[in-house]
Amino acid sequence: MHVVITGGSGFVGQELTRLLESKGHTVTILTRKNSSQNGMTKKVQWLANGAKPEIELHNVDAVVNLAGTSINDGRWTEEHKEKIYESRMEATDELLRIVGELEQKPNVWINASAIGIYPASTTAIYTENSIERGTDFLAKTVIDWEQKAEHAEKFGTRVASGRFGIILGKDEGALPLMATPYKMGVGGKIGSGDQWLSWVHVHDVARAIVFAMENEHLHGPFNVVAPDAKQNNAFGKILGAVLNRPHWFPVPSFILKAVLGDKSALVLEGQHVKPEKLESLGFQFQYPTLTNALHAIYS
Repeated sequence: MHVVITGGSGFVGQELTRLLESKGHTVTILTRKNSSQNGMTKKVQWLANGAKPEIELHNVDAVVNLAGTSINDGRWTEEHKEKIYESRMEATDELLRIVGELEQKPNVWINASAIGIYPASTTAIYTENSIERGTDFLAKTVIDWEQKAEHAEKFGTRVASGRFGIILGKDEGALPLMATPYKMGVGGKIGSGDQWLSWVHVHDVARAIVFAMENEHLHGPFNVVAPDAKQNNAFGKILGAVLNRPHWFPVPSFILKAVLGDKSALVLEGQHVKPEKLESLGFQFQYPTLTNALHAIYS
């Protein structure tokens, strides 16, 4: 397959590119930097003055839209929230324009999304069939992003939105921040400790995206989370055990709210989410439990 990726230099994009290359697929990454070629992967400039990436895109089988300002970087000021939202909308609009110019339309469009679309709850269990929606900033961003990506259906392209959970990897994503207190010997529950963490290993994220590309029966939203969600207190105990560090020092909610503002919701609230659609279609997680995922990351 020839796969075009936006956000290819990010945490998930790099892992996905490695996996696609290992399977012998051709990859084109749309980048703000100058175009270049490295083996089977080509980088083509976009979102720059005068850039017309569609001229260099031929026989595209799939597009994967991961582009957008990271929600993990910086405090959520009103300015930063606007960047998070607008970067996703603008990149998706441009990708829709590009696909519209292609003579051969891609068979499938995989769009990034997030389980933040579901309301925070300590009791509910969400699947793709759940109709409940959050009302906060992150939920609105995800709802609008999914709806905009669905416009690709007008090209006869199958659209699937991967609702990512908390993505675990050693050097990027949320895990390094979560592990730091434990490495300092002061790890413990955050807030009440009852909030759910629906997590997934970054390699399984890449595998799920490829699975969605190849499985023509998968369309619409699909939850990309391992089937072993944990509440914060239980998650911390397992993380401490894997790192051989104590789990004893609680962090009160008010401290995080004072330091992080609205962004504190990422760690003080959560959702219990199940990957029902992936599992029903036969996808098998390489890291189905938190213990084996963390051991693999820190081995």
